[in-house]
Amino acid sequence: MQVNPEIASVVKPDSFGAKMAFKVRRKIYGKLAENIDLEQLESILDVGVTADSQAAYSNFFECFYPHSDRICALSDQDASALEKLFPGLTFVQGDGCCLPFDDDSFDLVFSSAVIEHVGNYHRQKALIAEALRVSRKYVFITTPNRWHVFEFHTYWPFLHWLPKKLHRMILRCLGLRYLSKEENLNLLSRRTLKRICRELGIKYQIMTVDFLLMPSNLLLLIEKNDR
Repeated sequence: MQVNPEIASVVKPDSFGAKMAFKVRRKIYGKLAENIDLEQLESILDVGVTADSQAAYSNFFECFYPHSDRICALSDQDASALEKLFPGLTFVQGDGCCLPFDDDSFDLVFSSAVIEHVGNYHRQKALIAEALRVSRKYVFITTPNRWHVFEFHTYWPFLHWLPKKLHRMILRCLGLRYLSKEENLNLLSRRTLKRICRELGIKYQIMTVDFLLMPSNLLLLIEKNDR
């Protein structure tokens, strides 16, 4: 897996946290490639790309996947600059919980580290349901594991293990008001993902990648032929 050399300086920022996040995301892409023949896909929707050029490593699928002309990237931000960074890519601005596409529009719907930022449980469920609706073959959604010792958004260990109301109150006291709001950060566990899939009637697989010898990220894989 080679990073586009033209954006190497962007996708590998100097901060320790960014480097660790990029290392984990490299592992995630490896898991994706192990389970899906990416070369056979004709169209891919990436739900939740970032518009922040200083955090372009977050768009790791675009960095690793060699066929940017097969990618449609969606965000509620204006990330149209990605069309220049990844020639052939198409950008659409919209809501991942209410996708502006017809049923069965893409071979793969991919979304990484987005579902924990869309709001409450019902919106998280809507994101998965919408991804399934517009996918022809596969859905691949990743999210940080709530029960990992380290929380990568706040850089605080253990606090996120507290009941959510108490966790958010402490974040406000720490000056992390934005991340204390449910609409901005609502961490998921394996149990929550399983509950959503059961309610949607989905056959699914949940895989993990590890950081510090613990599952740090949950990877939800859905094959529509297995429904």
